[in-house]
Amino acid sequence: MSKIGLGLLLLMLSFSSAFAQDTDSLKADTNLFNRYRLDPRKNALPIHIRPMQISEELIPIELLDYRVSYWHKSVVFGLNFNQSAFSNNWSGGGVNAVALGTNFDFKTEYSKSPFDYVTELNLIYGVSKNKGQSSRKTNDRIFLDNKVATQLSKHWYFFGSLSFESQFAAGYTYTDANGNTVDDGLIISNFMAPGYFTESLGFEYKPAKYFDLRLGTGTAKQTFVVDTTIYHNQPDNYGVKPGHTFINQLAFQVVAAIDKDLMSNLHINARYALFIPYQQALSYTTHRLDATLTAKVNRLINVTMNGTFLYDKNTSPRPQGTEGLALGVNYKFP
Repeated sequence: MSKIGLGLLLLMLSFSSAFAQDTDSLKADTNLFNRYRLDPRKNALPIHIRPMQISEELIPIELLDYRVSYWHKSVVFGLNFNQSAFSNNWSGGGVNAVALGTNFDFKTEYSKSPFDYVTELNLIYGVSKNKGQSSRKTNDRIFLDNKVATQLSKHWYFFGSLSFESQFAAGYTYTDANGNTVDDGLIISNFMAPGYFTESLGFEYKPAKYFDLRLGTGTAKQTFVVDTTIYHNQPDNYGVKPGHTFINQLAFQVVAAIDKDLMSNLHINARYALFIPYQQALSYTTHRLDATLTAKVNRLINVTMNGTFLYDKNTSPRPQGTEGLALGVNYKFP
């Protein structure tokens, strides 16, 4: 055999022995491995635990610039507008009309125990205009009330108050003494005709923020009629003798007021005043109730119903009343 053939034979034998060898032929001594294997309990890293110490540290805090205000203020402004129009051939009949009404309520209170001071201002005015007629007043009032009180117990106060009441413009009646309609009207009232100043001292009961009751044991009221042209149209002249401009009366007065939300969108504001004069018969006791019920449609739109009941023999021998219902804008701040 030649040398080349012998070399090829040796090469083939080496390849066959290489492929025939088992790749996992290494033997491992498992006993030795188990002897030296890692045990977490024996080979864990050392942990050093130090006791926790909690100590109080004072952190400097700057005081906030807060100021306590003992004043509480609120403003309510309302505007109501009504309009009606008819064509000339409207079979149902009717007359074109425009009406405008407005009210302004302002209240401020200073309350720092035991001292309490409250001022309320209520202004109301309304006018309507029908086609073919002059403009006519539908509502008119000026009312200002000031009260100072000091607390005697949890619900009782000793108070002193001063109030003023009158109207903005002249008032007319469109019916004469015989019941006939008068187009131009007869003047029966004006600014400070009548006008009232009332001073009162007494005790106030206030069981809740929305209700208070005043008992004016010492009350004086001055009635002014400065417009002498109304004498012949107003027989009683509001209790003032003809030729005089005012009269002073001493009396016992009771005033009850409520200002409360009946529901989330329904509010009532009412004031009742009882006036019992010391120098006149009991039949001359005066009763007056003013009430306003406001239903909120949304943030600005409200339906308002207001009414006044009055019994005053110095003004009229019979009870008097007025009522109004309006849809308009009513804004309250805050």
